[in-house]
Amino acid sequence: MNKLYLVLISCFSLFLTVYLFAGNPSDAKKNWPQWRGPDATGVAPNANPPLEWSEDKNIRWKIQVPGKGLASPVIWGNMVFILSAVEEKKEGLKKEEHKPNPGERRRGFFRRKRAKPTSIVKFTIFALNRKDGSIIWQHTPREQIPHAGFHPDASWASNSAVTDGELVFAHFGSYGLFCYDMQGNLKWEKDLGDMTTRNGFGEGSSPAIYNDKLVVNWDHEGDSFIVVLDKNTGEEVWRAERDERTSWATPIVVEQNGKPQVIASATNRIRGYDLATGDVIWETAGMTANTIPSPVHKNGVVYAMSGFRGNALLAIRLAAAKGDITDSDAIVWKFDRDTPYVPSPLLYGNILYFLKHNKGILTAFNITTGEHFYGPQRLDSIQGVYASPVGAKDRVYITGRNGVTLVIKHGPEFEVLAENSLDDGFDASPAIAGNELYLRGRKNLYCIAEN
Repeated sequence: MNKLYLVLISCFSLFLTVYLFAGNPSDAKKNWPQWRGPDATGVAPNANPPLEWSEDKNIRWKIQVPGKGLASPVIWGNMVFILSAVEEKKEGLKKEEHKPNPGERRRGFFRRKRAKPTSIVKFTIFALNRKDGSIIWQHTPREQIPHAGFHPDASWASNSAVTDGELVFAHFGSYGLFCYDMQGNLKWEKDLGDMTTRNGFGEGSSPAIYNDKLVVNWDHEGDSFIVVLDKNTGEEVWRAERDERTSWATPIVVEQNGKPQVIASATNRIRGYDLATGDVIWETAGMTANTIPSPVHKNGVVYAMSGFRGNALLAIRLAAAKGDITDSDAIVWKFDRDTPYVPSPLLYGNILYFLKHNKGILTAFNITTGEHFYGPQRLDSIQGVYASPVGAKDRVYITGRNGVTLVIKHGPEFEVLAENSLDDGFDASPAIAGNELYLRGRKNLYCIAEN
């Protein structure tokens, strides 16, 4: 058998694998195509993942993903996409003191030392076989010494990928935005510059996709902006300057009266932009510093929240949102306690679930009335939470940093259905598709499914 024949067979096998795995672009509801799922609410509407698991039960596969990353898995068809930063051998780290920007308070918190990178990092996207976790293809589009470090709990690959079943976008923030087709061919790349994040905490906002447009938010300690790109070419459609410091919230795209708008939450203002033009449709004050949770939306109402050095939750009715809506009737209700710092909320049916700060303390709200169903409810077995809760099959999954996942009954009354533990720690948010739950740990990526 000659070498040319072997190459042709190999190429055909890869094409057939990807073709069968890619699925139809209309199948978004069956997949987990972006950060926070098909509707950007944390819900997998057609999924039925396991209720119980352990290291010896209902683990279809687990693999070690090279490098480090907090990017959540993204799923389409039989492919799982995950981003990672693979660091070369360290030659030592030089400590440097964070220098506060003008106006920053010179407290010990702001003078925390960061490690200045001295080794090369390979920014890598992996396309995995959903059946067994094997690598279908992988690419390292950028290798360099990073210009900045990150918080000890963060990584250089904290931005999640996004896909529409035709293209997949690997966003490494300062280290480039890369567009691949489902066969792993690089279609285009974009360098948006270098971020300088507050206190050197690192980066983390993920892109949002809507039809042929890709939205990237770029809030940092320099000149902040939001940009919309043509998904097929990477060309800029529009760019809008933003008066914002560093934020980590991922923008969402929603339709109001058939017209799409971009919702971006941040410290100074929450804004709604016309997706076609970049014009600000509405804006409001109301968030706290270091805004990380992404907003969610249902039935014409946006719910935005943050929880660092204060607590804020706003329910904004888009039909009434024009111009500056601060303290206007467009804000249907608000709440000022027990909101999250890092985890984003889960909007499931008429219930808004959210955690207090980074703790295992859960609140469930009636989105219609803005009143408690229950909470704050302590989750005794959860020790710290960075991962955002997810929902499927009338169940809520909350994963702690200590490896414990509680499964809560979805509904107006608090009830624990199961408590599951794995030999790993989890900071990345789960992903759900079909009958599978994907958990990216500090050591392993797990595919959890009924055996």
